[in-house]
Amino acid sequence: MKELNTVLTELGISKVRLAKYLGVSRQMLYNYLGIEDINNWPKEKAAKLLSLLNIDDMNQLKDLKITGEYIIEVENRLNEGVKDSSSKEVIADLKGFNKKEQELLSDIINLLKERLASDKTKDSYNSFTYLFHFIQSMETNEELKYVLAYMSKSLGFTEPLEFVFNKDKQFIFESIMFSAMTLYNNGGASKNKLGDSHKRFEQNIEQKKEEKLSRTQELNTVKIQALKELGYTEINEDNAKDVFEKIAEIQSRKV
Repeated sequence: MKELNTVLTELGISKVRLAKYLGVSRQMLYNYLGIEDINNWPKEKAAKLLSLLNIDDMNQLKDLKITGEYIIEVENRLNEGVKDSSSKEVIADLKGFNKKEQELLSDIINLLKERLASDKTKDSYNSFTYLFHFIQSMETNEELKYVLAYMSKSLGFTEPLEFVFNKDKQFIFESIMFSAMTLYNNGGASKNKLGDSHKRFEQNIEQKKEEKLSRTQELNTVKIQALKELGYTEINEDNAKDVFEKIAEIQSRKV
């Protein structure tokens, strides 16, 4: 298996992706790679590996020439195989979506799983945690959609004059983002120069936290008052409608 490991390394195929292609866990793949004779592998898995490398038996590995064209061919077969096997894993949870939505969700889920599985630094975990917060907040912060559109365009995935959201707002936001990113990338912004700006950013966040805490405390106070006026000690399924109506009434008294 030493020759196989060498070929896989030269092809740039990670153990994570190969395991997904074969439809096994990483640990099971390591077990397979510890077996000297591929004939002792399960026949289906051995056949898939030979098909991936486009060889008839392992003896051909010695004469295999790793050219750019060959790498692309293997990569295409690998991508197709990983996509097919991964789709089967998540498809059961996607039955309520149309075909395009299923493909999109499947691609996102599989990409997240692959990145997390191969992450040794926790950068992916931390990035995806922020991504989760980002997605959670998109309903109430429309500019977050414009951030995604800007990044898609700047990375070449989307045409620069494609506007799928509010055209005017998106145009303005993208123009401002481009100016900011140009300043950042050209070294025109230093930490010392932006110290005051970051302090205002920190103060703005603290103010939002205080406002949120204040609203939460106010709501708790109103909830306690509503329960008291209704003669209840807690909110449950039976009295929730009455309590929420009473909360709305109490809040309206203060207007």
